[in-house]
Amino acid sequence: MTSAPAPTSVSSSLESAPSGISSRPRRRGRLARITAVTALFALGLFGAGSLSAQAATSETGSSGFVRVAHLSPDTKSVDVSLTALSGGTSLLQLKNVDYGTVSGYSPLAAGTYVVSMVPAGSAPNTKPIISASIDIVTAKTITVAVFGKNAALQAKVFQDDLTGPTAGDARIRLIPASTVTNTVSVSTTTGLVIASNAETGTATSYASVPAGPWSLQLTAPAISVTSPVQLANGSVNTLFVLDNASGSLTVKAVLDSAGVGAAPVGGVQTGGGARAELPLLGLQPVG
Repeated sequence: MTSAPAPTSVSSSLESAPSGISSRPRRRGRLARITAVTALFALGLFGAGSLSAQAATSETGSSGFVRVAHLSPDTKSVDVSLTALSGGTSLLQLKNVDYGTVSGYSPLAAGTYVVSMVPAGSAPNTKPIISASIDIVTAKTITVAVFGKNAALQAKVFQDDLTGPTAGDARIRLIPASTVTNTVSVSTTTGLVIASNAETGTATSYASVPAGPWSLQLTAPAISVTSPVQLANGSVNTLFVLDNASGSLTVKAVLDSAGVGAAPVGGVQTGGGARAELPLLGLQPVG
């Protein structure tokens, strides 16, 4: 797995590192390609939660891992499907996925797949509001994120690096996905800079910080709020910047990996209410 630079501290701001694919909202036609992962979706493994770099490489053979994030605040509940490009076999269907929900990781055999979203409860063959073609690569982990306003949805793939930190630390990166600001700066309330003017739809590099509770300060034009996060010892985490109900910002920490050698466990730590079938697939919304 390709590893992003992992500074041992965040004494300086993380570089904003855009990653992803172009997409065409409301169109099945030409699909941009991205990297993703295996046919075990059909077995209900979509909610595998976090996983470690060792588990990704040693337990899956020729597979990789993928998870999906619904980060568009004015896009109502959606149904998500993942289909094999060759033969068109549907491998996964998630129902009533709400804003802020991030699935757990699932393994997929190396190959090409199509991820698409339609309004929740749509009839079969409904035209997707957005879709993207993804290429699964052995031993790679990715996050497929759909973000932006409903009228101009975008899909991007972020490469996830599950390399564990040194003892006593946690590794973090930031993915801004807010629609109320184009950039955001994040620091601890003690003044340690996590990211400076990070742009929506990008991902910072990973960095290591001491494990434990943190209070983060989010600043943007006319916005200054704090958001608490808890970072477990030995974990790898993605900090998503999202809109909150009052039109401001919040940080939701998603556990990418619980630690070296750990099998995929648990569920998501972000969400706005995935319903019905989702708990059976391991999706755990947070109100």
